[in-house]
Amino acid sequence: MFKKILLPTDGSTLAVQATRTAVQLAKSQNAQIVGVYVIDPFPYIGIGDASAVGLQAYLTEAKSAAGQALDAVRLACAADGVPFAGDTIERNVVYEGIIETAEAEGCDLIVMGSHGRQGVKALILGSVAQKVLTHAKVPVLIVKS
Repeated sequence: MFKKILLPTDGSTLAVQATRTAVQLAKSQNAQIVGVYVIDPFPYIGIGDASAVGLQAYLTEAKSAAGQALDAVRLACAADGVPFAGDTIERNVVYEGIIETAEAEGCDLIVMGSHGRQGVKALILGSVAQKVLTHAKVPVLIVKS
């Protein structure tokens, strides 16, 4: 049924739960997992050298976190014999990066975690999972905390 599963990750405990679900599903379907870590843009735009130094430090740290998160997914896949490919991308809007990756990679399912916020909290904080669910052209499996 599913041959290529996109698994967005941020390295959080919730992402680990989604990874377990995605790996089990991929194994049962003989599917591949495509992991993606979307780096948010640098949160500060300043003037002068300090801005460039801050940007470089931010990107170095973000790429390190991305590598660790994707390595965790890679290890989980290897433990169950599930094929894995992973990538780190930079996008201004995280959910758009996830959807673009799903389309570019030809994924037929997205598995991702969600905190399951409701009401005012969901409206104020926004939800990447909700936006992916709303805009994706493929099925989305949400693993709730």
